[in-house]
Amino acid sequence: MMRVYDKLNEFYSNRWLVFVCAMWIQSCAGVGYLFGSISPVIKSTMGYTQRDVAILGVAKDLGDAIGFVAGCLCEVLPIWALLAIGVVQNFLGYALLWLIVIGVLPSLPLWVLCICVFVGTNGETYFNTAALVSCVQNFPKSRGPVVGILKGFAGLSGAILSQIYLMINASSEASLIFMIAVGPSIVVIALMFIVRPVGGHKQIRASDGLSFSFIYSICLLLAAYILGILLVEDLVDISQTVITLFAVILIIVILLPVTIPVLLVFFSEQIPSSEESLLAGQQKPEPSKSEQDGTEVILSEVEDEKPEEVDLLPASERQKRIAQLQAKLFQAAAEGAVRVKRKKGPRRGEDFTLLQALKKADFWLIFLSLVLSAGSGVTVIDNLGQICESIGYNDSSIFVSMISIWNFLGRVGGGYLSEIAVRKFSLPRPVAMAIFQVVMAIGLFYYAMGFPGEIYVLTVLTGLGYGAQWAIVPASASELFGLKSFGALYNFLTLASPAGSLIFSGVIASGIYDYYADKQAALGKLALGSMLSISLQDDDSLSCSGNICYSLTFGILSGLCIVAMVLSLVVVYRTRSVYAQLYGNSGS
Repeated sequence: MMRVYDKLNEFYSNRWLVFVCAMWIQSCAGVGYLFGSISPVIKSTMGYTQRDVAILGVAKDLGDAIGFVAGCLCEVLPIWALLAIGVVQNFLGYALLWLIVIGVLPSLPLWVLCICVFVGTNGETYFNTAALVSCVQNFPKSRGPVVGILKGFAGLSGAILSQIYLMINASSEASLIFMIAVGPSIVVIALMFIVRPVGGHKQIRASDGLSFSFIYSICLLLAAYILGILLVEDLVDISQTVITLFAVILIIVILLPVTIPVLLVFFSEQIPSSEESLLAGQQKPEPSKSEQDGTEVILSEVEDEKPEEVDLLPASERQKRIAQLQAKLFQAAAEGAVRVKRKKGPRRGEDFTLLQALKKADFWLIFLSLVLSAGSGVTVIDNLGQICESIGYNDSSIFVSMISIWNFLGRVGGGYLSEIAVRKFSLPRPVAMAIFQVVMAIGLFYYAMGFPGEIYVLTVLTGLGYGAQWAIVPASASELFGLKSFGALYNFLTLASPAGSLIFSGVIASGIYDYYADKQAALGKLALGSMLSISLQDDDSLSCSGNICYSLTFGILSGLCIVAMVLSLVVVYRTRSVYAQLYGNSGS
């Protein structure tokens, strides 16, 4: 009996169980991606214009991105408390929105709905922060894959929740808002005491490679399965029973990763304690404060005095040259030939606080690049319902699910490919970000030109490029600015989405849309006569039809993504020496 208890306790404290539960939380945490599905019913029920819907979209983006409170609280509160706060906000915000839309509560001003959307979506920041901080601390040597997979499931949550909603077969379109309020809250409450940083050995083990490969396989299977479901539902008229069966199989696939901690704990050989201590002892002990200060001042001088080409040498030769230079500096300092200056603040690759990071040009370059590219991506996501309607698609759910799938693949693939770039080639991780920003620019330009199948190309390439950035940026921030204040750093960077959305969606996209909608209404009035035009103006004056509604907007956004790519390449150039030091010997 005692052995069973020990095994269960070991299972509860297994870092892979924490990772899998964090994946489940993320799979229902990205409720903001469903805004494109709920915005049409809000618009029609409340009688809003497209500009009003865009303002709601900005409120959603602000809620999804303003995670300062979550980032600060994660350093003083336990993870379960962080998740509990997120549950309360998610439920209250979307439950009130649902009651307003269905008419239980009286019709309220737009700013009240903005508060509801903001509060409800802001719950995501607590879910994201809790999952990422816990798992990055549990897997410090695999932060690229871990961040990519977790952010990938958050991106896929829109498609997952859409399929579960179809299984429920609700009679009212507003029921989706109710499911957003209730569904994630139930899942997070069930897992809130499991997801947390756990003690024990955290270095790379032989089983980790196989475990990550299995999860990557599940990710690909999940994406392919959901894509197959979407195609079948779009091409074939299927019964509700088949839709329910599809959703049940989907849930089973999502649950499959739990076999990893089960096998590791209950069906694998226990690592002897002596071997465990040897593995843990491979890490060098932390130096004392006096030793650390003495070393830091000399290393600071080495950074200033070494030639730039030293960083580009092979790892063994670089270490030899730095050691020679450091020895000379030690001798010169001992003889009084040079005056060693004290190090002022951390250097890139060390632990920064948020305030220290805000003083660094690299941090702002990453942020501005993210504003341009992530802001473009979230503009597409927020307006996807209206984009589909403008080119003749009455049901936007398939495209919402498609962009979620490719968002998911972009995040998983972005984490995986950027990890290859840094470990095999010692390239700065932001180089992968620049590549995916070009991918986004191509998708936006394709739609702007009105080429055949533009909506499919737009959803695939925008989802892929936008998703990859949210796997690459958190990992890059943790490498350049450390893990000490990772929660605060990550949540500051997420401000890029609403900052970009405020301008690109709230001003540019909605302004151009309303301009062409008014122009089409005026042409209709001239063509159909004054009596018919009165009815037309009342009902359809704010509805735009055709590719023209968004082509100019996406042409502008395509150019901004190219500018973002240039900024990312500047970060690559500036941080190449840091990554050479961090991963210079990884490929050898």
